[in-house]
Amino acid sequence: MKVIIVGGVAGGATAAARIRRLDESAEILVFERSGYVSYANCGLPYYIGGVITDPEELTLQTPESFWERFRVSMKVRHEVTAIHPEQKTVTVRNLETGSVFEESYDKLLLSPGARPTQPELPGTGLDRLFTLRTVEDTFRIHEFVTRNKPRSVILAGGGFIGLELAENFREQGLDVTIVQRPRQLMNPFDPEMAAFIHAKMRKKGVRLMLGHSVEGFREKDGAIQVLLKEGEPLSADMVVLAIGVTPDTPLARQAGLELGIKGSILVNDRMETSVPDIYAVGDAVQVKHFVTGEDTLISLAGPANKQGRIAADNICGGDSRFPGSMGSSVIKLFDMTAASTGINERAAKKSGIDCDKVYLSPSSHAGYYPGGRVMTMKVLFEKKTFRLLGAQIIGYDGVDKRIDVLATAIQAGMSALKLKELDLAYAPPYSSAKDPVNMAGFMIENISKGLLKQFFWDEIETLPRDESAILLDTRTEEEYAGGHIEGFVNIPVDELRERMDELEKGKTVYVICQSGLRSYISCRILMQHGFDCRNFSGGYRLYQTVMLDQAAAEQALPCGKDL
Repeated sequence: MKVIIVGGVAGGATAAARIRRLDESAEILVFERSGYVSYANCGLPYYIGGVITDPEELTLQTPESFWERFRVSMKVRHEVTAIHPEQKTVTVRNLETGSVFEESYDKLLLSPGARPTQPELPGTGLDRLFTLRTVEDTFRIHEFVTRNKPRSVILAGGGFIGLELAENFREQGLDVTIVQRPRQLMNPFDPEMAAFIHAKMRKKGVRLMLGHSVEGFREKDGAIQVLLKEGEPLSADMVVLAIGVTPDTPLARQAGLELGIKGSILVNDRMETSVPDIYAVGDAVQVKHFVTGEDTLISLAGPANKQGRIAADNICGGDSRFPGSMGSSVIKLFDMTAASTGINERAAKKSGIDCDKVYLSPSSHAGYYPGGRVMTMKVLFEKKTFRLLGAQIIGYDGVDKRIDVLATAIQAGMSALKLKELDLAYAPPYSSAKDPVNMAGFMIENISKGLLKQFFWDEIETLPRDESAILLDTRTEEEYAGGHIEGFVNIPVDELRERMDELEKGKTVYVICQSGLRSYISCRILMQHGFDCRNFSGGYRLYQTVMLDQAAAEQALPCGKDL
């Protein structure tokens, strides 16, 4: 059997190695148009920032090491320019010599990945404008920074690549501005959770210009200007386009393969395309979202590697299936960590799912052990069934651990009510006896039993402020004096039983504290004395973060100001 693989990075390299492990006699050819194979895309920003200092660390394998270990022929700087399904051949151009030749196959695997989205805007070919996809792109940016010593950079886009570059450029002392049309960074997060990300970026000196459309680029006075739809241009020493990625599928389109969202390649759960003996994996393919079952694009290394293994199994006569992807992800933002899995609230509503949620602010480990840091968690579930839908966590130590537990629970089809039963490892330096994931389960169980009724940050402005309701803040007097929501009266939780006669029965009581815990305790006290209570989920800390974010957005860097 002769197998040709187009693309030698995540999915392609994984498939090549797996095919060899399953079939020692197969002839395996990999064509990669860049000069590198099996490289760590996710590590590229950290080489630019000097965290990774040896360029050889970016490549997990070389063509030589792949041949020595797997007897796979890795042809770098070779571009497949055409597929001929009827003849089962491909046309290949050697980018070093310019020679063109035909190569036959029994099985063909496409793993072309996704390319940085480059809208047709004026100035996209300028020397000071960069994109980041390959090792060569990384070296080009690194060389520019080393040689020219830029003082400022504009990042067009605030997704994974944009934020990782922002961190690395700031650590090198550059002035950094992120400009994009969406009004929040990191689309996987809901707006109130993204507010914590915005706060961290601003605190670290990154300027955020959200809600601004880029219309083009031009060079002026030795700098590059970003032209905005409304307002004067922004100027910097360099610009990186990081507005997203687009499936790299012209080859598939020309070959007549069926395409899906944004021109992605349609595949079934065996990673088979619409054409016999042609498979496709990675960022170029359309997949099913594990939670919603809807068609989607998820450009992450984890799913790409799994798909490469599945395609290899099936190429070798097996029957492996890809169940879909949840988009589980994590990102380092200076000293902070942000992670998500499943769907967010916005996606749930778009899919017509009646969802509910809980917010909590647990410590990363036992409170009595030094060094604990607060994390903010949002866990989503379906109202009637309590099916887990997704989670978002922002904090410091332990964020990645909890998001992985929740991702596993979703994958296993667990009810949100079962989170309370998970037997998770505990020692004071690592967790609490009631792990944050267990705590989320306890809260959801309380909702299911009617012990907890909630209201949320986006309902504050519409709360009744008349004789029908009582707005109650149960923090300490000092906390209340340091900042509170207008209209809320202060009775600390520890004084509530003695001062209950200050509250009139028959009115709905809306209760708030700093994180949601003391207000929940207050609600339990009041409900057992005949009051109808609603607990503010997320607490004043969440509300204050959102309000500060909105205020900062209104006071963003004025258009036309040089960086």
